[in-house]
Amino acid sequence: MYDDLSYDVDGDVGVITLRRPDARNALTHRTYSELEQVVRTAAARCLVITGEGSAFCSGDDVKVVMSGGDRPAADLARQPRLTPAADALLHCGVPVIAAVNGPAVGWGMELALMADLRVASEAARFGELFVLRGLCSDVAGIGRLAQLVGREKAAELLFTGEVIDAAEAVRIGLVGRVVPPEQLMPTAVGLARRIADNPPLAVRRLKEGLARALDPDWHELGSWVSSTLAELFVTDDHREGVRAFLEKRPPRFVGR
Repeated sequence: MYDDLSYDVDGDVGVITLRRPDARNALTHRTYSELEQVVRTAAARCLVITGEGSAFCSGDDVKVVMSGGDRPAADLARQPRLTPAADALLHCGVPVIAAVNGPAVGWGMELALMADLRVASEAARFGELFVLRGLCSDVAGIGRLAQLVGREKAAELLFTGEVIDAAEAVRIGLVGRVVPPEQLMPTAVGLARRIADNPPLAVRRLKEGLARALDPDWHELGSWVSSTLAELFVTDDHREGVRAFLEKRPPRFVGR
């Protein structure tokens, strides 16, 4: 059914695997669309999201976007809103576990943050790289990161674009546990099974209660983020950040 990901069912647990390993599971418009579809239609009691190969998700596929072949943000400038994939994940009625097998950077870190629980491999890395591209993060970096690591550490990660390893991620509370690579999926799926074995109506209500108590209005925040990104995408600093990344050199930002 899908080109960029797969969906496998193990009892009451659904496993979503991003499958663009040659691109380090970078996201295209099609990947976002398939991710939204599978999350909205899955009938499992608990979902696990992971990546194929050595990376969890390296964020947007910059090469595809810069080639002009994929511009999913264009319509957001005309109609600011929470992106559909983020909407599906943040309003999913069942618990979501991110099994972070490798680098989770850019929107890959956002994807991990949109999950309810995070299990990381020792090979995992995390980075909110948006500032290095002259952009702001998506809603999870703004609305959920500080819940996990505190406002000051969240600000440091967002403002610097620093990439941290799994040991630092568990130390600051970004992830719940770190395990050897070979234990990642057994640990994540085992946790998902424990959740799925509990009364599903009670689990759904508990997730709803956490959202009511802790989460912002994701639609309002999403509208602000998409409007802000529409402004930042056309700046010289964004173009320089992308060029510097592709040319593997330090960027020279000018503030316009």
